[in-house]
Amino acid sequence: MIEQPHGIKRLLALLALAAAVFSHAVTEASTTVSPTAVSAETKVAETDFQQVNDSALKAFLQNRFLEDQSQPPDFDRFDAEVWLERTLSTMRKFRLEQQTAIEILSAVYRESYRNRLAPDLVLAVIEIESFFDRYAVSRVGAQGLMQVMPFWKEEIGRSSDNLIDIDTNIRYGCYILAYYLKIADGRWAEALARYNGSYGRTVYSEKVLTRWQKRWRGASIDWTGHGSASQNNP
Repeated sequence: MIEQPHGIKRLLALLALAAAVFSHAVTEASTTVSPTAVSAETKVAETDFQQVNDSALKAFLQNRFLEDQSQPPDFDRFDAEVWLERTLSTMRKFRLEQQTAIEILSAVYRESYRNRLAPDLVLAVIEIESFFDRYAVSRVGAQGLMQVMPFWKEEIGRSSDNLIDIDTNIRYGCYILAYYLKIADGRWAEALARYNGSYGRTVYSEKVLTRWQKRWRGASIDWTGHGSASQNNP
């Protein structure tokens, strides 16, 4: 038997822990935020756009947070191991501390599975939105890895949530992306534009999908029910 790298072992352990006590991400807001890091400008290309305050999305978010508190994701550990081994090597290109990379991949896998999103596309979104900078803040105030607008916390009654926290930010981001993919009938280009607040334009969607094709596509998992991004583009 081939010995697993230490990072993979640790990541699998984190995934198992997350499945058992997954609700900690939305109740813990104790992450220490670096003032310098938070004030830094994000590496996002589309900083002039922002997510729209949508009443239907608000109701969707409220329901999902309530429903998922009692339904931990039950993913296959072998599938997780295969995906993680492929993806961790790609993450090294971003020069993150190993622990940070592990936490990000753990959250992406868990929340993608929970929302039936393609995890490789979620990684492409994170790269374009924040370049994997958990402290990124855009000019319009979007925060964290998936650049979530903080007004959502107040809108859904979760004002204590910390969007700089890796798990919390990715959970919000995946919920929002899943909602837009649903109303776009599985069309990724449209869903991505809605997520970015640039519906009717193609620049952002093209950037994400190009990054997916060039860097992340090899880490694809077909559990979404929406097929691949290339099959569902207009």
